[in-house]
Amino acid sequence: MYSVRDLLEQGFRLEGLIRELSLSGMVATMAVTFFCAMLIYTIYRCFYRGILYSELFNVLIVMVTMVTSLIIMTIGSNIVLSLGMVGALSIVRFRAAVKDPLDVGFLYWGISAGLTAGAGLYLIAVCGSLLIAVIFVFLLFLKRERHYFLLVVAYQPEAEPFVLETLSKAKYKLKNKTMTKGQVELTAEIKMKANDASIVNRLSEADHVDKAFVLEYRGDYKN
Repeated sequence: MYSVRDLLEQGFRLEGLIRELSLSGMVATMAVTFFCAMLIYTIYRCFYRGILYSELFNVLIVMVTMVTSLIIMTIGSNIVLSLGMVGALSIVRFRAAVKDPLDVGFLYWGISAGLTAGAGLYLIAVCGSLLIAVIFVFLLFLKRERHYFLLVVAYQPEAEPFVLETLSKAKYKLKNKTMTKGQVELTAEIKMKANDASIVNRLSEADHVDKAFVLEYRGDYKN
């Protein structure tokens, strides 16, 4: 028969809650984590479609993946240390603004890969990272045929019928139109194939059209 005191002492014992890490296990975990991190690094570098590629942000993804794996290994090896680490990490505040929403997805990808690899789920970490990479590349090639662009045309009022007729063939969506003395500046969203500058050439060669150019549109334009 156990007394209440014995039961309480046994309930608060830390035996069995501390798991020892072997050197071979640590090396295997960090190797799998590094493989996943470099896979994410390569996908981000080769298939980045943003305005300006940042090598430092890509290196940050690798570091986040490795650090996350290290934290998960520490938490899994010592339950007492994990409580202190959670408390220490709770006071960290990140203020860096993410310019491209897709960058957030890559950060979560790195964190999830580091988490699963640090927990010893090597097969899930590797297969999951490969599957995400395949899906991401597939989605990029799926939308490769056509892109959204912002077409900016500056013209004189006499050329407005021609400009509107040309835009109607490209299925445009008016974003902004500014009229000043003797000149009209129109901004429209159009959908066309990449490297297709036929509409720009047609407009720029027309009479009473001062300038025409396009910018790739990613959905962050505001009137």
